[in-house]
Amino acid sequence: MPVGGNGEKADPNMPVAVWRERDSLSGEVVDAFVMVLRTSGCRWARGAGCTMCGYRRDTHPGVGPEHLRAQLKCALQRYGGEPIVKIYTSGSFLDPEEIPPDFAREVLSSFASTASRVLVESRPEYIADDALDMLSAFREKVWVAIGLESASDEVLQKCVNKGFTVDVYVEAARKLRSAGIPLKTYVLLKPPFLSEWMAVEDAVRTVEFAVEHSAEVSINPVNVQSGTLVEHLWRRGLYRPPWLWSVVEVLLRTHGKGRVVSYPTGGGKRRGAHNCGRCDGEVLRAIREYSLKGEADVFASLNCGCRERWRAIMEYGRVTLNSDDV
Repeated sequence: MPVGGNGEKADPNMPVAVWRERDSLSGEVVDAFVMVLRTSGCRWARGAGCTMCGYRRDTHPGVGPEHLRAQLKCALQRYGGEPIVKIYTSGSFLDPEEIPPDFAREVLSSFASTASRVLVESRPEYIADDALDMLSAFREKVWVAIGLESASDEVLQKCVNKGFTVDVYVEAARKLRSAGIPLKTYVLLKPPFLSEWMAVEDAVRTVEFAVEHSAEVSINPVNVQSGTLVEHLWRRGLYRPPWLWSVVEVLLRTHGKGRVVSYPTGGGKRRGAHNCGRCDGEVLRAIREYSLKGEADVFASLNCGCRERWRAIMEYGRVTLNSDDV
């Protein structure tokens, strides 16, 4: 159950949210414990920020080490020994300005004795020597997730405003691999300014690129978050979140190339990846089932009249643009 509130009025001693979800561990479906720490936020977001990210709403400028420890205490009271633990912030767990290194070690120590996997997130520029030394102490347990989003520097710059290049991601992946720390890579499906077809092609290429560096790749369809450029475009009818059929398409085209999953945030809602509304629940269930078990036959029975409309939209994008435009 979520705890905590939003923004500067929220209690800095309470995490943004704590909940449980299902995930896969060594081929077995298990429970995962998730906590979102309220921090001072992403350094990149304070200076510029990504076009689709509204997580700065969950930050608090006055959060200090004592508040973070109170949040951890709250989360630990709810932790039930789940074998997977996911620790999120509104930025980077490995940014020493956002998460003090001593507290980062405390968090990992708190869960590593019980959990089989502890996942943290970071931008690639914070995969530095000090961070690697800390992570190496938990080498058998800790995973790091990085949002690559796209393997195209042009998309990263013009559509996502990510603030780093693909080469920076590759170097971070190399460092993690050398340290024996598994990498999970996030791939963004349909950043602004890409058509549906262009978005699918870009996501497929990015997954194929990322699996060479990653233990797992997660396809994250854009959901429209408040206060973002994406929301500005969406409110003016200039952006539509991706179709769920597009998520299925990327999963099918990358099946067998590595462990690829997708858990669409806001799926089936106007602000999230959705189809016509009638088939959304069934398609989302198939996507979740595939992500847990990796069996592509879960998609075989899916059908709805809106799939033809999606195919027409994709075909229009294909014949009017070529792949060199992505």
